[in-house]
Amino acid sequence: MIFEFFRPLSEDFIAFKDNLPHQALGTQIVCHTEEEFPKFEDVQIALIGVLDNRGGGDDSATFDLTAVRKAFYQLFPGNWNMSIIDLGDILPGEDQADTYYVLKNANAALIKQGIVPLVLGGSQDLTYAMYRAYDQLEQMVNVVAVDSKFDLSREDKLSSDSYLTQMIIEEPNNLFNYCNIGFQTYFNSQDEIDLIDKLYFDAYRLGDISKNPKIAEPVFRDADLVSVDMTSVKSSASGNLENFNPNGFDGKEICTLSRYSGISDKVTSFGIFNQNGTRSEALLIAEILWYFIEGYSYRSFEFPYGDKSDYYRYIVPLEEEELIFYKSNKTGRWWIEIPITPVSESKMSRNALLPCTQEDYNAALQCEIPERWWKAQKKNLL
Repeated sequence: MIFEFFRPLSEDFIAFKDNLPHQALGTQIVCHTEEEFPKFEDVQIALIGVLDNRGGGDDSATFDLTAVRKAFYQLFPGNWNMSIIDLGDILPGEDQADTYYVLKNANAALIKQGIVPLVLGGSQDLTYAMYRAYDQLEQMVNVVAVDSKFDLSREDKLSSDSYLTQMIIEEPNNLFNYCNIGFQTYFNSQDEIDLIDKLYFDAYRLGDISKNPKIAEPVFRDADLVSVDMTSVKSSASGNLENFNPNGFDGKEICTLSRYSGISDKVTSFGIFNQNGTRSEALLIAEILWYFIEGYSYRSFEFPYGDKSDYYRYIVPLEEEELIFYKSNKTGRWWIEIPITPVSESKMSRNALLPCTQEDYNAALQCEIPERWWKAQKKNLL
């Protein structure tokens, strides 16, 4: 069993947990201890630590998640009815591939049981192992990265700077779409920006998201895997003075994006990577986790891919296209229909409706085709 490779939480940490106020979130979490491994029945969320930073060029053995866990466990829950387990930590394997193997199979096992793994890294190359978990689920995957960079380095070794390259080129190629939220142009070469465009991937600049975070919500609604790079947060919010970043998301913005991830009916795995180990960042990560779980508690579980009787249907005739929109009469959220071609039927059946915003509908009324619809249609025809 793959979970045999997980290290239980220490006795000192369990003693800390036992002394928390009875209303604290930590008192509701079932932990992996020396004496007991959590049961999976009726569980919604599983916390996983991965203590491997080698993909970021750090071979230090001192990395741990105690500060993050303590900050998270001390928070108070919202009005949730949630079952959460903490599976402990995956220790660095003898080789990085060993770590990837354990994380990949653990994630796949959890997702198959309807449990969302919240992965605390570790370097961001671990996203690749999370992506490979979907090989066992036989589905195309939509990946969203909250990151200032595209991580398209061509270096031979899989790392935090090259994991997206590996997703694109390595078989089996299950990556249907990649979207970057918050890239900063000056951190990315023009060749990388052109490649993202050539592959019909989506990318949103930091300034656009900071100005209007709501434009990111449909992107998360269509995601399977979300990967957050903590270096996308500006140093004044994260306390990362070693790798100083004067610009980036603030604490409120990163928590908003996390909540969008949690509320998405489709997101089945979520990871936070490239931590700096400061106390201020530990609390911020704890709040990011909190907002994901709060979002999860508000999931509506509406999948408008079959019965559309609960949706208003709007048809917008254009000169060369007929755009069909759906609006949920339950949540008020919008989708746009993507025509399915015979060539792409096997991979596109679950993506027949693309999440969008009311602004996209309003733009269509002005004869403007939404850019995400156009890109999805191009991928559909490949």
